[in-house]
Amino acid sequence: MTLTTDDVYREVMTVDPPATTDGAEQARRDSLFGDLWAAPGLTRRERRWVTLVCVGFATDQQAMDEHFYAAMNSGDMTLEELLEFVLHFAVYSGWPKASRVEMSIKEQWTRIRQERGEEVTDWPEIPNETLGENDWEQRLQAGEKCFADINITPAPARNTPYQQAGILNFVFGHLWQRPGLTQRDRRFITVPCVANAEAPMPILSHVGSALHSGDISRPEMDELVRHYAAYAPEVRSTALAKAVEDDLFGKMLAAR
Repeated sequence: MTLTTDDVYREVMTVDPPATTDGAEQARRDSLFGDLWAAPGLTRRERRWVTLVCVGFATDQQAMDEHFYAAMNSGDMTLEELLEFVLHFAVYSGWPKASRVEMSIKEQWTRIRQERGEEVTDWPEIPNETLGENDWEQRLQAGEKCFADINITPAPARNTPYQQAGILNFVFGHLWQRPGLTQRDRRFITVPCVANAEAPMPILSHVGSALHSGDISRPEMDELVRHYAAYAPEVRSTALAKAVEDDLFGKMLAAR
């Protein structure tokens, strides 16, 4: 049975579509839910990661609330996975924006519990053991290895606070190794994050390493770009599409 636009809307957003008599709004809804969200190539969960990055970066309060509600209410993401998303998003999109994202998650989690007649409880304290290795040399060595594995390029020298404390100690010495999300999940979060940041080198690096690690196939990356284009400004989606098409990272690998 072929699903209608409204059917897909209900599955994705977990609520009935609002009534509209606006032709432009209906056309956008048909494009998003009649076409994009119903298309093969990516799972609904993967499309959610791209969407959540975009609405979080835009600090679009209504869109954040709607999409975080839908992500949890559908069962596509657990609360724990979304809180892990916040930390990853903070590194690649900014801590102030992540603060607003986490607040939206908490508000929508509370809403869902109340709608289901469940108790709204405080979130439990997180044990220090989840912070990982606390021997600094071992942590930095693990960060160097993780950096090389993720980026398919040697780790940088430990000669600036940004590289030593930030990149090697935290981003790759801890963040990418945390168990709350898979490496593939983190790819689907990172690629739209760096596209939003309009940062040429991170776009080149993360698009290329996602493709050439095998974590995301070229058809999947093309579909990621198509989904991203529906929720991001045209200038950013065009730049991301060009980075995928040019694949300069792959050419650099081939030239080694």
